[in-house]
Amino acid sequence: MKQVSTDHLDRIVQYIRTKGDGGVSLSDVVGLAEVTVESLSSFFRSIDMSVYRELSDIAAFITNMKSEVGRLQPNDLKHSRIPAAGLELDAIVKATEKATDTIMGAAEELMAADASDHVAYKAMVDERMMLIFEACSFQDITGQRVAKVIDTLKHIEARVSRFAEAINAADADGYLSEEEKKREERKMKNILHGPQLSGEGVNQDDVDALFDKPAKPAKSSGKQDDVDALFK
Repeated sequence: MKQVSTDHLDRIVQYIRTKGDGGVSLSDVVGLAEVTVESLSSFFRSIDMSVYRELSDIAAFITNMKSEVGRLQPNDLKHSRIPAAGLELDAIVKATEKATDTIMGAAEELMAADASDHVAYKAMVDERMMLIFEACSFQDITGQRVAKVIDTLKHIEARVSRFAEAINAADADGYLSEEEKKREERKMKNILHGPQLSGEGVNQDDVDALFDKPAKPAKSSGKQDDVDALFK
């Protein structure tokens, strides 16, 4: 809070000094009381203005905060966009699972088919290949669903970023809940970082190189006494 003026104290001290060491009359006391009341009135007015300005700043900040929370659209995110994105992801999983089952089933039938009857075998291959082609068409629908989810994530990112900038927020340490803490600790303990994106993680060539290096033979001192000492 802003420091208030102390001029009222100076006025009271100056009044007392002007009276010197002489006797204090009733009129002097009344005069001192008038100066004190007048000075304190000014003092309290200055405090009131300072407090008023502080409260006005707080009220403006709260109003701006409410406006930014409204722009964040938390209800729309909670009840519409995030649930819709979850449904899209669930549909993607189901479509992928169905297409995979169809393709693997057709491939197994092709591998187990009897090719001795060329005419029947060709007809069966054509039929199964059409099933595989139809199953692969899920990719187009899946791409459209993924685009919707990405659009939702971009919307959330834009809203949250604007809100964080408006309130000048900084990241807090720690976890939001005990459940989140346990989940993150489990990831670190079990090294659950996969699957990695392209260009990230350990390169397969580096892994293969570890197994291509021949093991170095143990060095021997060549002394029989050292060898015999191992068996004593």
